[in-house]
Amino acid sequence: MNAEERKGFFADRDQLNMADYLELEYYLECVGDIRTALAHFCSEQSTAQWNRVGVDEDFRTLYAAKVLGWQVLEELKELSYPVEHDAVGKIHACRVTIAHPHRNFGAKLPNLLTAVCGEGTYFTPGIPLVKLLDISFPDSYLAEFEGPKFGIEGIREMLGAYNRPIFFGVVKPNIGLSPEYFSDLAFQSWLGGLDIAKDDEMLADVAWSTTSRRTELLGKARVLAEKETGDKKIYLANITDEVDKMIEQHDVTVANGANALLVNAFPVGLSAVRMLRKHTKVPLIGHFPFIAAFSRLEKYGIHSKVITKLQRLAGLDAIIMPGFGSRMMTPEQEVRENIEECLNEMGSLKRSLPVPGGSDSALTLENVYRKVGSVDFGFVPGRGIFGHPMGPKAGASSIRQAWEAIEQGVELEAYAETRPELKAMLGK
Repeated sequence: MNAEERKGFFADRDQLNMADYLELEYYLECVGDIRTALAHFCSEQSTAQWNRVGVDEDFRTLYAAKVLGWQVLEELKELSYPVEHDAVGKIHACRVTIAHPHRNFGAKLPNLLTAVCGEGTYFTPGIPLVKLLDISFPDSYLAEFEGPKFGIEGIREMLGAYNRPIFFGVVKPNIGLSPEYFSDLAFQSWLGGLDIAKDDEMLADVAWSTTSRRTELLGKARVLAEKETGDKKIYLANITDEVDKMIEQHDVTVANGANALLVNAFPVGLSAVRMLRKHTKVPLIGHFPFIAAFSRLEKYGIHSKVITKLQRLAGLDAIIMPGFGSRMMTPEQEVRENIEECLNEMGSLKRSLPVPGGSDSALTLENVYRKVGSVDFGFVPGRGIFGHPMGPKAGASSIRQAWEAIEQGVELEAYAETRPELKAMLGK
């Protein structure tokens, strides 16, 4: 690619109507001439061959992705991860800003991902390593999406739960438990003060615990728990399945009394989530299987906050994500960024409830609350409730007692002296 050809893939921001473009931030490791590599990078993810042989035309003006700027971070002796490639020359780590015209794919998430994370992006000559760090959408593009149907405010209204976190619980054991035992454990946790009892992300429609049977029992248990406590409750049923079965699974579970639905967003695909959003009359809550496979490496793949944005765009009302602490192997700053992407202004889209999780209990609630910085989050223990030495009712009570201590500014140990459920967790 000569210098004249490269020009069509570079632009100043003030030369473009940015309402027509998505703005992409990438980390790239370039081999050889940086400008040539970046021109190829834009070409491959947009126009590729930008005219027909023997015809005087140039599609780059309207359809080419364009470099708005780049920063060389450092010169490397070798690639951060070994990748076979043909390019030769010096290796530079760069941070690059790209403007990509959304007219190339429209308001279609599969096509968007094909462009910005597809073959052209990850198989560009001279750029063996790529990580998509961020993506920004103009309001004109966001207006094409419905986003969350309920969002934080809708979930709070369903539960009548304001000015505090929303308390989830993952019924344990997750695999092997019959629907009858499962429903009893959930019922006990609701009695103890849990807002939302949920299926594990791995527990879906299986022979030994069919969606139909499990949701039938849990729907009845939820209604009974509401009568006994006087509080609204949510049963979060997992309907992750083959895409052509998900509408049917939705209808069965909702008819049986499940009043929120869990979807493993990336395994089923964001387009499937968007399909459900158009159909559902209950909140959709996403879980994070398959995401770490794309996001964990620091210098390759897709940053998890990009995936969080896309899940919100697809219509998830709450997004369960890896939380704080070493158990989830996610840097604290990255957890914070994912939480912020649920809460930040995003056109007219409602906010999604962030649910950072991983080995939580009454003992970690204050830490999570302080790190989130507000009450707008979901708290999602598993063993912290269902592994409580006094049972799940006491486990749920210990969570509520821990929150009472936080509200009153009392040390957990002091507050536990007259509350055996919380005291048992401190001893455990």
